[in-house]
Amino acid sequence: MMSHPTPASAAGRQRRPAIALLAVSCSLTLAVTIGGVIGGLRINTTPSEPLGLWRVAPLDRPVQVGDMVFVCPPETDTILEGFERGYLRSGLCPGGFGPLIKTVTALGGQRIEIAGAITIDGRPIANSNLVSRDGPGRPLHPYEGGTVPSGFVFLHSPFPGSWDSRYFGPVPASGVLGLAKEVLTYAP
Repeated sequence: MMSHPTPASAAGRQRRPAIALLAVSCSLTLAVTIGGVIGGLRINTTPSEPLGLWRVAPLDRPVQVGDMVFVCPPETDTILEGFERGYLRSGLCPGGFGPLIKTVTALGGQRIEIAGAITIDGRPIANSNLVSRDGPGRPLHPYEGGTVPSGFVFLHSPFPGSWDSRYFGPVPASGVLGLAKEVLTYAP
């Protein structure tokens, strides 16, 4: 006599792959979360730097020009507008936004001039052309320029559409969380 599978046993077999996929997904999410808390791992979802997994490396010295850093921006009107427009993601920085990954291009005491591009102490910065509108056509207002205050840093990304200090100005160096180190990234 031949036995036929019951509807209950067939449904159970169909659920097993879904349960396994759910378990793997939850395990991966938990591993990334633990890695983020313990190992300083962060996921970059903005195109200013390569997308993917990054690590916040401790900075055991003062920040220097050329350092690529994770930084929490201050809660200014310009930063809040950028958050509302989607230039910043949600995260654990004060104000509820995620840290930015940018390169430090100037420190306190250096002179920033804003024209069609940026110059620092008379030296032009590559890939620093300003744009007047963002992707959806909203106006962008450049930082007016001037001397970077003591204890502040000026940030830049060479990505053409980057929202950086060209638009929001210098930020407090106290917001620097550490050096930004690529772990597993790709450029779109």
